[in-house]
Amino acid sequence: MALMERTPGRWPRPVWHAPWKMYKVISGHLGWVRSIAFDPSNKWFCTGSADRTIKIWDVGTGTLQLSLTGHIEQVRGLAVSSRHTYMFSAGDDKLVKCWDLEQNKVVRSYHGHLSGVNCLAAHPTLDILLTGGRDSVCRVWDIRSKVQVFALSGHDDTVCSVFTRPTDPQVVTGSHDSTIKLWDLRYGKTMSTLTHHKKSVRAMAQHPKDINSFASVSADNVKKFNLRNGEFLHNMLSQQKTIVNAMAVNRDGVMATGGDNGSVWFWDWKSGHNFQQSQTIAQPGSLDGEAAVFALSYDITGTRLVTCGADKTIKMWKKDQNATPETHPLNFKPPKDIRRF
Repeated sequence: MALMERTPGRWPRPVWHAPWKMYKVISGHLGWVRSIAFDPSNKWFCTGSADRTIKIWDVGTGTLQLSLTGHIEQVRGLAVSSRHTYMFSAGDDKLVKCWDLEQNKVVRSYHGHLSGVNCLAAHPTLDILLTGGRDSVCRVWDIRSKVQVFALSGHDDTVCSVFTRPTDPQVVTGSHDSTIKLWDLRYGKTMSTLTHHKKSVRAMAQHPKDINSFASVSADNVKKFNLRNGEFLHNMLSQQKTIVNAMAVNRDGVMATGGDNGSVWFWDWKSGHNFQQSQTIAQPGSLDGEAAVFALSYDITGTRLVTCGADKTIKMWKKDQNATPETHPLNFKPPKDIRRF
């Protein structure tokens, strides 16, 4: 949808979504929970923490199945391969590891980052791993040979978010330098640089079905872009007014964003309407300042949301089954003026 069509009179009306509620709190980590990834079979998910462990949990029951040690600093990035029995992890210790989940041990390490590694993504169709770090570089690794294929350089500050997809641009990175870069994976060169944000781009999300657009978030606001050419589409219609660390979108077009102040906001993808503002409460014994949400992810079906935070817990959310458009009416006013940047 092009920018020009979004005049206030023709702004798309939001789809009604049921509100989400927290139904389970899982504890087990001894430090901030910094990263999360789901297994493609949807049976388990893994979380990485400042306690230097990776823990694997059962999706249905929330019970701990396994703890993996090997990192010597906090684990900042996790990904599970949809092609192999591998899980990948990255941390502040500059280490990027490949775990074989049939043996539950590290089978490969990828050396090259000069500083901590903040984010990680596994390519959906190629045996390639992408890691972004504090050395301002996104590195492209051949999973099998451990060779660094490219060092995608061009950012001026930490690469704090990355995602990858089967078609060009195959790699998209967000950085503390407030830019987003779309990369050509064939040549290891920048295709375009998006300078719309004014603060660090700490998180980005691709819509599972609408593969041509993605959203990104910084402390100023949430923006939506066309993926093919990086064209700016529109801002989401509210401002969370906090540092937003994580975002995810499910198949129904519900986008969730989690912030430093413990807020979890839910949005309608198409219209940008913010339909729910929740506040996570730090678990008893924590400081109020430890409510921060560092990572969040939907399960594979998109019916559960899992948030990870500074109070060392993992919180599971689902839709309120009893809600109807009558009990929770849509409170939407089309924007009066459209900010075109």
